[in-house]
Amino acid sequence: MSRISREATVRRMLEQSPPSVPPDLHVEAVRRGTRILRRRTLARRALWLLLLAMTVAFVVWAVTARPWVEPPSETTPPLTGW
Repeated sequence: MSRISREATVRRMLEQSPPSVPPDLHVEAVRRGTRILRRRTLARRALWLLLLAMTVAFVVWAVTARPWVEPPSETTPPLTGW
């Protein structure tokens, strides 16, 4: 397609009247947008709740298991009879 034919096609398209927009388009867009925002809010709250639950579980595990304490040595025999 040459440049002249492309320009002619674009001119014809611009001279035509714009297509009609459905009257309920705005209402449908608002409804979909509200639904999307509601889903995002719900997902964000669920992720924060999951993060909070994981943090609590980790803290409870750390307090009960105490991984920072060195376990007692069991390799040397007990000294008895000295």
